Amino acid sequence: MKQEANSESTMNIQWYPGHMTKTRRMIEADVKLVDAVCEILDARIPLASRNPDIDAICGTKPRMIILNRIDMADPAMTKRWAEHFRARGYSVLQTDCKTKKGISGFVPAVRELLAEKLARYAEKGQVGRPLKLMIVGIPNVGKSTFINQVAGRKGAKAENRPGVTRGKQWITVDQGLLLLDTPGILWPKFEDPEVGMRLAYTGAVKDDILDIETLAYHQMEMLWKRYPDAVRARYKIELPEEELKELVGHTPFQVAVGSAIGIIVGLLLH
Repeated sequence: MKQEANSESTMNIQWYPGHMTKTRRMIEADVKLVDAVCEILDARIPLASRNPDIDAICGTKPRMIILNRIDMADPAMTKRWAEHFRARGYSVLQTDCKTKKGISGFVPAVRELLAEKLARYAEKGQVGRPLKLMIVGIPNVGKSTFINQVAGRKGAKAENRPGVTRGKQWITVDQGLLLLDTPGILWPKFEDPEVGMRLAYTGAVKDDILDIETLAYHQMEMLWKRYPDAVRARYKIELPEEELKELVGHTPFQVAVGSAIGIIVGLLLH
């Protein structure tokens, strides 16, 4: 576990605690017990939140992609990513667990994904035999919260920090569907420093190993370049850049960074 300065625009963040090796072995052993695998991604960072090891582990199992936290993501980009994954043969669902948006579409999507298996069950007189899905994803991506929303009760332990789920849990959704909740898992090395930073931005990496102030600076730098109007609105920056710099000695970006760092550090110390 380490974090090193890398360049002016990136940080080299690595986090792969020992229990994740155990989790990988558990997933490899249990994947044979399920009919399909559902990978939950963070809609804000769909590519960075995809564990590259999952494809090898799952083999030929039918796959579903859940783009979660769409309330925090760019709607236009989320739509493009959904189309990207569908074009590659995945069943795709977009969800917001806070408002339950998209949750009601999960069970129908599962039944569509596994329609051939359900037909075979019916031919054999096994109507009512439950489908079994494994839920996988990076730490703190919302797996347990998603399962609780689908099941309509708190069967899986969920908190807003990585590493809460440490063992597998079978959750019954109804008589026809069982979900296997698994601990969040990363991979041994992030080859691209940007991946590690994006995972840290969204809470997938343990705060204890991070330089929060530097990380906040990089995050605001990225947001300012991509969504300057949204940053201005969030931090109520109304003056033009040159006028604000002349008045307070800082650009809008510097003002936004200072505000964000203050908020983040305050929350961590509270």
